[in-house]
Amino acid sequence: MQTSSTNICERLCNKSIREISLLLNIPRLTVSGIITKRKQLGTTATQPRSGRPHEMTEQGQRMLKSPTVCRVNS
Repeated sequence: MQTSSTNICERLCNKSIREISLLLNIPRLTVSGIITKRKQLGTTATQPRSGRPHEMTEQGQRMLKSPTVCRVNS
């Protein structure tokens, strides 16, 4: 039994970056970036980053930027 990744590889391995981007309907730069990352790191998984994480979540940041936040009139 073949896995889905094996089927995808069989369909895409001998294709150009342009052909892959057209087949998957994603930008060529995205395809080339994924291929480059795979060649350099051996994986496409997200790598750990340095630095302290943000205290506020993305949802909290969006709430602060939204124009519907109440304003107190002086």
